[in-house]
This record gives sequence, structure tokens and C-alpha cells, in this order.
Amino acid sequence: MARCDVCGNDYDKAFTVQTVSGGGTFDSFECAIHALAPTCAHCHCRIIGHGAEHNGIFYCCAQCAKHAGVVGIDDRI
Repeated sequence: MARCDVCGNDYDKAFTVQTVSGGGTFDSFECAIHALAPTCAHCHCRIIGHGAEHNGIFYCCAQCAKHAGVVGIDDRI
């Protein structure tokens, strides 16, 4: 069995995710998201969708980017 890097659970169905900057072993997608997903610079939620990026700063949506003063990012209409 493999131990989850986030919660420490020793689980027979754990999986490994490889990224450019490393990765890890997880027992659930929830733990993988907690460890790997970027955080919105405005509301601090985990970005698990497309999100938005401006000058290397990540936002969960165009609304958060606008609240942070970014101009020119719009959600699809």
C-alpha cells in the first residue's frame, strides 16, 4: 500500500501524480487538489477549472481578476 502525502492515509488504491515540479502520492482527488492546484490570488480558493492568469498571477475566474484590478479578462458570455 502507499501512503498519501497530504493526509497520511495508507491506502491500497492510492495513485501517483507527476508534474513538472514534482508531484506526489494521494489517496483521493481531494488530497491531490489540495496539494497541487493553484490558489486564486483574490479569494484564495483552489483553482480546479481553467481559471485565469495575468502576469503570472492566477485567479479562479474573471470576476476575481477584475476585483484585483486586472483589465481585459472576461468570462465567456
